[in-house]
Amino acid sequence: MLPDAQALAGLAGLLADRTRAAFCLALLDGRAWTAGELARVAGVAAPTASEHINRLHAGGLVTERRQGRHRYVELAGPAVARLVEDLLAATAPAEPPRTLRGVNAAAALARGRTCYDHLAGRLGVAVTDALASRKLLDPTGGLSLTPAGREWLTIELGVAPERLRGSRPLTRECLDWTERRPHLAGLAGALIAETFLRRGWIARVGSGRAVRVTRPGAVALCDLLGVDLPLS
Repeated sequence: MLPDAQALAGLAGLLADRTRAAFCLALLDGRAWTAGELARVAGVAAPTASEHINRLHAGGLVTERRQGRHRYVELAGPAVARLVEDLLAATAPAEPPRTLRGVNAAAALARGRTCYDHLAGRLGVAVTDALASRKLLDPTGGLSLTPAGREWLTIELGVAPERLRGSRPLTRECLDWTERRPHLAGLAGALIAETFLRRGWIARVGSGRAVRVTRPGAVALCDLLGVDLPLS
């Protein structure tokens, strides 16, 4: 077997397990989770969770660190998050949830969520569309930040100019798996999400990836981008 084929089969095998897939989906919120938290979200025992985390770590999909008695796990970077999100976008739509809790959770994710370190769902797509309509993003051949967009980030959002010079791409198009349309990823997408969270314009819903627009956020998004989203 070709070495590349063997490596690809190994990677596919890591994500083919439902427990490991559930871990990766949980970690798409961009935060570090304890092994116990991952065990609970996947509904498995702690020893089973540790075994699966070890396999994901050996395969290069997660990193881990220990702090006291806790073992913290996070995705191994934006490239891994993009892989998981792209695979999710390529899957057939899941069966609709049958419980009220499941319906509410799915609706919250569809309204707005973090996709590792940037915004997704209707919120992420709405922000991306607004940036493009104001010529802050150029959607031609993918998403790129215009000079006016750089100015907006540094002046309107107060991002330090040196933070726009990172090792990762400044902008990237990410296919939204609920909206089936692109939203903004890359360094610019991460800085926007970080600023929105820090200023309290959006807030996390529970312990997962879902986020909601706050009342101050609704005012700010309308003033800055003309985005009119319902409070949730």
